[in-house]
Amino acid sequence: MQTASESITDLNSSFATLCRWMAGEFSNQDQSIAEPANYAHIRVAFRPLPAGFFQGVGFYSEQAYDYDLWSPYRQGIHRLVEQSDGSVFIENYALKEPMLYAGASREDSILASIPPDGIERRCNCSMVFTPTEIQPDFSRLPEGASPDLPGAAGSGLRYVGQVEPGNNCLIPREGRITYLVSEVDLTETTWVSRDRGFDVETNEHIWGSALGPLRFKRIRSFAEELPALG
Repeated sequence: MQTASESITDLNSSFATLCRWMAGEFSNQDQSIAEPANYAHIRVAFRPLPAGFFQGVGFYSEQAYDYDLWSPYRQGIHRLVEQSDGSVFIENYALKEPMLYAGASREDSILASIPPDGIERRCNCSMVFTPTEIQPDFSRLPEGASPDLPGAAGSGLRYVGQVEPGNNCLIPREGRITYLVSEVDLTETTWVSRDRGFDVETNEHIWGSALGPLRFKRIRSFAEELPALG
């Protein structure tokens, strides 16, 4: 049994591995250099929240263009819950006043200022991550792509994430109600993701990349900041 002084980095479990791999900052610089007309240089960060924010592991996340890191265009709070079947359920929350906490992945004082009552649950928008050794089709590199990009064929453990079933994560966009289809392929050093929105009535693809997923490499780890689990 884990003692209160042990951190999650001491655990040898599938849940702990996912937490360690997810805790970091990721960049798609290689992809943006290979296809500058199609992909901007983006940074994604998942910074562990202070111990006590949740009962367990939580992250603050932000996504920003590399040229303007202090003005993220996407921010969120995430609570990770281990399931009995080995999968991990990630509850997603919105910040009530997100711009007050812009840069929290880079500045400790901003991260510490996020209040637990300053978030709202994004109902029906949780992600389910499952450990597997099978690479999902969406993350595979297209023919002719550089083998150095994330998504190159390989073996070993990975975590594949999808929005919880039901197509009920609803997002208004372009005057229509869409449901979110979000896919993630996480390895020890890479994060490949694709978000798309589809019309709830016609299933027509309304928004999201038609060119393929974003392909990130981890450039910094925050694993040492993961809280202790009692």
